[in-house]
Amino acid sequence: MTPAITFEELLAWNCQSSDFWMAHLDANPALLQLPSGIGGTADVRALVRHIWGVELLWSQRIAGLPERNKEVWPAGPLHALFDLHLEAVVNFRNLLDDPGRSWDLRLILDRPGIPPEVSRPTHRKVLGHALLHSQRHWAQLSTLVRAAGFPSGFKGDLLFSPALG
Repeated sequence: MTPAITFEELLAWNCQSSDFWMAHLDANPALLQLPSGIGGTADVRALVRHIWGVELLWSQRIAGLPERNKEVWPAGPLHALFDLHLEAVVNFRNLLDDPGRSWDLRLILDRPGIPPEVSRPTHRKVLGHALLHSQRHWAQLSTLVRAAGFPSGFKGDLLFSPALG
């Protein structure tokens, strides 16, 4: 047997992290106004919008669903942003539950800033990217709020997740 981490496990880890930050930011709404600069975002609210909106965007792309343009993503409140994540999770779970799904299909990413050599990733690669993209930004957010004097207690490392045995 080849040891592996499944996408179902990564999705569970992703959901645990999103649930943590939803609860933490809901209990500490002033954190949403902290300046961010991460990924070109102005503040934590914009960073959270980016994290959950990008999850939705990638889920729609690999599911072949119409993409909701970034310009119409809600800017708030927090619960409306979290709905982006919840919708993405439904899409990801539907994809993962489809036994006939071909993960070797490729997307064509004809967008500025994407070099031609990486512009045709498999759906499998895109799903991995989407789930790890969120985790990377949650770790950055944890560092940001701690540096601002508001430690969150976020234990985002995979080691601390009950998603894997």
